[in-house]
Amino acid sequence: MRAMKDLTPREIVAELDRFIIGQDNAKRAVAVAVRNRWRRRQLDPDLAREVAPKNIIMIGPTGVGKTEIARRLSKLVSAPFIKVEASKYTEVGYHGRDVESMVRDLLEVAIKMVRREQADQVRERAEAAAEERLVSLLLGEDQSGSDAKAKHDAPERGWVRDEDAGYRREQAGTPGPVTVAETKTASETASDEHNRVRERMRQKVREGFFDDREIEITVREKQAAPIMGMMGPDQFDPGMSSILENLIPEKSHRRKVTVKRARAILLEEETDKLVDTDKTVEQAIERTEQSGIIFLDEIDKIATSESKHGADVSRQGVQRDLLPIVEGSAVNTRHGVVNTDQVLFVAAGAFHSSSVKDLMPELQGRFPIRVELEALTRDDFKRILTEPHAALTRQQEALLETEGLTITFTPESVDAMADLAAEANASMENIGARRLMTVMECVFEEISFRAPDMVKNGETELTISDEFVRERLKQIMQDEDLRKFVL
Repeated sequence: MRAMKDLTPREIVAELDRFIIGQDNAKRAVAVAVRNRWRRRQLDPDLAREVAPKNIIMIGPTGVGKTEIARRLSKLVSAPFIKVEASKYTEVGYHGRDVESMVRDLLEVAIKMVRREQADQVRERAEAAAEERLVSLLLGEDQSGSDAKAKHDAPERGWVRDEDAGYRREQAGTPGPVTVAETKTASETASDEHNRVRERMRQKVREGFFDDREIEITVREKQAAPIMGMMGPDQFDPGMSSILENLIPEKSHRRKVTVKRARAILLEEETDKLVDTDKTVEQAIERTEQSGIIFLDEIDKIATSESKHGADVSRQGVQRDLLPIVEGSAVNTRHGVVNTDQVLFVAAGAFHSSSVKDLMPELQGRFPIRVELEALTRDDFKRILTEPHAALTRQQEALLETEGLTITFTPESVDAMADLAAEANASMENIGARRLMTVMECVFEEISFRAPDMVKNGETELTISDEFVRERLKQIMQDEDLRKFVL
């Protein structure tokens, strides 16, 4: 993941081109909006406060790449990013989630992002501390140091030689302690032996010698806030959530885990000790306010004309609640107040049974950039099957290669699948590129089932031809009822 300052609009579009076919206008609009986030931060603070984000609304049928653009964009930018469905929110006072929860979710994403960055900075120190604790656990030493003193007094307390690490604690009933060198005092010799044993154990831990061995450790877990009635903790008032979290004690229990798993648990605990939580939250709030991006999908599901009633009342309410968030307001979270004035909103919707004008005029005005995505054609389907980095044909080849079966697609077979997908979309509901996944599964249904048996019988190569594709889909395409059900 690269910082926004390192990504020019052209580079963002080029990266999106690796995964998404067509929709150049939408890619360019998103790329410019993301770059403008960085540009604004380079301005004089007084001027920067006046530069409002240019929110975008993408309009286009289902399956043309709206959601995919958001998904790929989230992996490109090192900024807090969240994708939410507008249809899951309800007006305040109705059962469901209120729109402010999207800002709280965005802040949680930012906190995790900042914490990962700070964890990377202290990783070496955390790994060293976790390794020391792990060595102590393997040697049976108490973390408080009482066992270290016992080891220091080894000649009197009794330690026996261990074939793995050199020495270990003497078990109850083991006859007689082992006598160490008599040239030094007992305490000096025990201290040297103790250091040598720890060094040997440390080396074996690094080599993974004990990775599969089970040990018992104390695990501390923060219990989740209880669900009261039909409300989850995310639906509480932020202040109430903080109170509940403070009231619930941290739970500790002993559990047996492998050394490999214990290393990860201890590393997490040591990292928590080294990371400054207050600093993390402070930076996360600043990053959310200045660089946050919210992708609001399915916004057409809350669009309704004023002449409609019934369930549309809640939709109108969601729009009214959404308006101040998009315009810029202060949202209370359990970590502090977040201002949304500079949060970038990218909305998307198919608008099959409604249009953008059915949104509240005030809300329309907060999305000054509108981009229409085009329906996909047969040629687009053909490119989708072959050009993207993880094209469907490459995915299918890789999946069956794990069984030892090599799949080869002829150019004609790709044309046939594109033709059949375009035909199905034209005669039924147009679901865009998602139709290709259905066609691909129908073509490979029998092969995927028989692949292990084919390889056992010596069939390790298979060429997918035009005739093979059409034969597999012939019955489905001819039977209208079956076609509607399967495709």
